[in-house]
Amino acid sequence: MPARTPLQASRSILLHIALIVAAACSLVPFFWLLCASVKQGDDIFRWMFLPWTNLGSLTLDNFRRLFTQQNFGLYIVNSIFLSSMFTILVVSLSSLGGFALSKYDFRGKKPLMIVMLATMLLPAQVLLPSSYELIYHFGWLNSYLAILIPGAVSVFGMFLFMQAMKAVPDELLQAGRVDGCSEFRLWWEISLPVVRPMTGAYTLMCFLASWNSFLWPQIILQDERKYNLPIGLANMMGMPEYQTAFGTLMAGTFLSVLPVVVLFFVLQKDFIAGLTSGAIKG
Repeated sequence: MPARTPLQASRSILLHIALIVAAACSLVPFFWLLCASVKQGDDIFRWMFLPWTNLGSLTLDNFRRLFTQQNFGLYIVNSIFLSSMFTILVVSLSSLGGFALSKYDFRGKKPLMIVMLATMLLPAQVLLPSSYELIYHFGWLNSYLAILIPGAVSVFGMFLFMQAMKAVPDELLQAGRVDGCSEFRLWWEISLPVVRPMTGAYTLMCFLASWNSFLWPQIILQDERKYNLPIGLANMMGMPEYQTAFGTLMAGTFLSVLPVVVLFFVLQKDFIAGLTSGAIKG
């Protein structure tokens, strides 16, 4: 491997410095959020980050009030349950649909794909009235079924897995059939391990979408004990006595970010590999 010239080395150093500065700038909002969550009273408006002249005023009371005066712990449990179940359903059904579209030839396949693609042209907000009426007739109002079932099938996810599973060799599937594998085992034990980077990336996308879901759960859920985190945090605005406790709100926002950050670090290798898996294909 040829040695780099001084000009190339200088460009590499400048590039790394620019990336470090950009990364530091992207972390500023999170640092501000952490600082705001430990301030009390009007200090959140007086100081941009920390009150350096009076660090003794920092407190953890915001986190204590979050769990004693709010149902924040229940909101976290509800969000974890909803996001986990939603992610399992969507990833499983999307990978099954993508496997069928990529590896099976059947009558009406192309028209079906055209209809599926056409459904992606409709904004989700346009379907809200008809979806609400359907959920009402099913008797699923104020139920988690109304959140999990309608979103369990993702056309985008099916097309994503369809493209990924085209990389699975047909010869490998035929060898599995010769060995007596069922079609379900071909999907589970052969196809999914091959597209693991895409599975990790899509898992993170689904979990994040469900974790931040606000509009549809707000329409469906009526019992406060069933609220997820976005609704719970929104209800903290103007409370108590129409005065928002910004310190408590910032503490709740900070804690709501942590599970997604942890999941990203767990799946970051698969996420990056999934995003770049098609970069070298023609």
